[in-house]
Amino acid sequence: MKIAWFCVPAHGHTNPTLALVKELTAAGHEVFYFSFEMFKEKIENTGAKFISCDGYDFEMEDRENADRVGKDKAFATELLVSSTLALDEMTSEKITEIKPDLIVSDSIAFWGKLVALKHGIPYVSSTTTFAFNRYSAKYMKESPLDIIKMLFAMPKINRQLARLREKGYPVKSLLEIVQNDNDTNTIVYTSKYFQPRSETFSDRYHFIGPSMRPVKEPFPKKADKTVFVSMGTVNRNEEFYRNCINALGKTSWQVIISLGHNSEHFENVPDNIEIYDFVDQMAVLSVADAFITHCGMNSTSEALYYKVPLVLFPQTPEQGAVAKRTEELGAGIRLKSVSEEDILTSLKTILNDPEYKNNALKISESFHTCGGPKEAVAFLESLRKR
Repeated sequence: MKIAWFCVPAHGHTNPTLALVKELTAAGHEVFYFSFEMFKEKIENTGAKFISCDGYDFEMEDRENADRVGKDKAFATELLVSSTLALDEMTSEKITEIKPDLIVSDSIAFWGKLVALKHGIPYVSSTTTFAFNRYSAKYMKESPLDIIKMLFAMPKINRQLARLREKGYPVKSLLEIVQNDNDTNTIVYTSKYFQPRSETFSDRYHFIGPSMRPVKEPFPKKADKTVFVSMGTVNRNEEFYRNCINALGKTSWQVIISLGHNSEHFENVPDNIEIYDFVDQMAVLSVADAFITHCGMNSTSEALYYKVPLVLFPQTPEQGAVAKRTEELGAGIRLKSVSEEDILTSLKTILNDPEYKNNALKISESFHTCGGPKEAVAFLESLRKR
């Protein structure tokens, strides 16, 4: 079987797919992975054939654009359309040459779904966040003001969609592009237990569990309680980190802080606190007793896999949905503010109340009982036979 795979230029969307792609190539299938140079080595290590999307004026790589996308739907649509059309000639040529049996595309790599529509090829969504339908979407808070903005943006959005139709993409509405329904074959990298409103999804949705890589080198545990603090690679809230250092420096805990940038900004750090630009997060979480996190899907899943309860500090609507579900299942507590008092109180709560650990254990068990990449391969193989 030949599979064309499309993904966005983001580690959090690429990394979860790699174990499945490796399983597919090991089973003798050919995977042609459309991605970006920064991921080339990782992708080729799975046995897939890497196809570069660099050099096509692909605007969705721009960090400033990425920040604006979440706030401006008309701009987001323009960016989606421009990026799809920038890749159009290359993707059409490659798809004609490869003749894939299936197209698998990240749930927000909408150009992959559009390519499948244009060329009449069966489509599978690869969803590295929660799966969203009208029930689970309630976890992503949208205010009345957001809805009003969307209504005013519709004429601009419709003009952008017309650009796609002119190039042979049979799209009627924005919703058709961005939303999957119960007839959409979908792979979701979490468990049914952790997925909000999982009972509302059809059997075309396969919840295969998070993709976990093994710990290569153990991280040394130096105290009875180990606390990990990481807000991902883009957070620049210096006040938050400073307050963590001030509050947690007075404890007997081992505190590991991963900044994702510029650890040299912090001097005279207490002896129990270790600050790094980057760490092997899986290794740290394997010894941690609590984790303050921005609630990225991968970070949250990795922590819960290791039964680590969470202090939840989401920064985006998507992260807010992950935080809400974790809180619902009793495996975490939301940080009220970045004050020293709230940071310390939140950590003491989840470290001293065993229920948080017990509830993290339940989610971990649900991850371990998922079918993983093998289930996904069997699912994809079954689609070819239909």
